[in-house]
Amino acid sequence: MHSNSEAPRVKVLGPAFTASIPVLLGYSTIGIAFGLLVVKAGLPWFLSPVMSIVIYAGAAQFMAIALLAAGTDIVQMAILTLVINARHMVYGLSLLDRFAVCRRWKGYLIYALTDETYGLLTTVSPPEGARSESFYAAVSALDESYWVAGSLVGAVIGGLVPTEYTKGLDFALTALFVVLLVEQIRSIRRIEPYAIATAATVLAFVLFGPANLLVIAILASIAGILAFRRRLP
Repeated sequence: MHSNSEAPRVKVLGPAFTASIPVLLGYSTIGIAFGLLVVKAGLPWFLSPVMSIVIYAGAAQFMAIALLAAGTDIVQMAILTLVINARHMVYGLSLLDRFAVCRRWKGYLIYALTDETYGLLTTVSPPEGARSESFYAAVSALDESYWVAGSLVGAVIGGLVPTEYTKGLDFALTALFVVLLVEQIRSIRRIEPYAIATAATVLAFVLFGPANLLVIAILASIAGILAFRRRLP
């Protein structure tokens, strides 16, 4: 039998864990791949979990492996990381209303906002009777724990796994995005947002190429949504 202080915590953690299962499957696999690559690049194994806690940005961390191995200076690394993660500013703007009620965990929610966590927070709803802030914090913390645990496991076993067995592991990130897209489609049954996003991505790729695709496609998608906002709920 749970005490009154324990019941709300269990009530939030259960639904948060259920909602975060797709991220668990993706982050654990991608985290292991990241840890393996850190060791294969000749870097100290402990950098893997440390980077996952301090940086906590998948694309930036994978980029950092090559930059650290090449001896890139800290200023260049900081600029590249800022460019890669600039899309998070857009994510934050769209969550202003949801986070407006948050007080205790707002700082952590800002730090822990990743692509996949954003996908969950904009798709799932807090369970009935639970504080939305606690639910958002639980989802964010679980997602981060999956990433850190995966990167630690990958770093520990990195020296034991032959290099040829590590190829293709990073495809788990693509698979995870597909799962989150399916959840978004099930939640928002309107063709307009997806048509606008698809057109913006194709246009960004044709005009600017793959190097700057993500940020430009996001900005173009926002512009398209704003242009058609009167037709959308």
